Amino acid sequence: MSDSKARLFACIALLVGAGAGWVGSQGGVTVGAIPLFVLAGGISYLIHWLAFVPAWKYQTEHYFDLTGSVAYISTLATVALLHPALDTRGLVLCLLIALWAMRLGSFLFARVKREGGDRRFDPIKIQFWRFLLTWTLSGTWVYVGMAPALAAITAENAVELDAFFLVGLALWLAGFAFEVIADRQKTRFRADPANKERFITSGLWSISRHPNYLGEITLWLGISVIAFPVLSGWQYLTLLSPLLVILLLTRISGVNMLERSGRKRWGNDPAYQTYLDSTPVLMPFVGRKGG
Repeated sequence: MSDSKARLFACIALLVGAGAGWVGSQGGVTVGAIPLFVLAGGISYLIHWLAFVPAWKYQTEHYFDLTGSVAYISTLATVALLHPALDTRGLVLCLLIALWAMRLGSFLFARVKREGGDRRFDPIKIQFWRFLLTWTLSGTWVYVGMAPALAAITAENAVELDAFFLVGLALWLAGFAFEVIADRQKTRFRADPANKERFITSGLWSISRHPNYLGEITLWLGISVIAFPVLSGWQYLTLLSPLLVILLLTRISGVNMLERSGRKRWGNDPAYQTYLDSTPVLMPFVGRKGG
């Protein structure tokens, strides 16, 4: 990617963030003259850009995922502390996202330290504007990804806990458990030297080729369901966030990238072909197998 394209995409990412800030802050509380929702976005970008400085200086991606988690937690903590009347729904949303961020961030940080790096960054971190774009996109992702929750947390109106809260919490718990169990199963599998050149087909990986991503999609849907009753007007556009999560994890990175990598490594292996034919890409027991 050329420098000019990287700068262009960075500008687009910032415009997306600005759009999210405008729609999400409608009907929200303010700190002075600044909507609390907009302040949250500023914190996310600031943390990512500050972390980029040493990352560029030392040419390292080791703290990339950890920075995202810090941005989630710092943003939520600031919003919770500055909100004049945070209700139970808002507090629960803060806690659920913070718990997910702490777990996933520490898991990914430990993995990149254990493996010595993330090879996806090898061609990126040597190009200033492309590397900066990656950190800017992450700042946008953190902000836009939790936009429904932020809109509900910072809303002026409060809605008593209801069926949406219970259903959303159940979805979050199911998705979180699915993601954690899948990650642990794969970590144990990879820790066995005998599995160095093998692909996992046991546990949750026997019913879905990407159960960790299914868990993440499910828990973010749960967050949106919890937030839904509080939203109004333009804030409903923040519900595009879980669709973006699904798009990113299935079509842009995540599933799509790993499927290509798997076919490149084991495409000629009959056992892998059998696994592709018998195990759904994402949803267990549902939809077309193989693909």
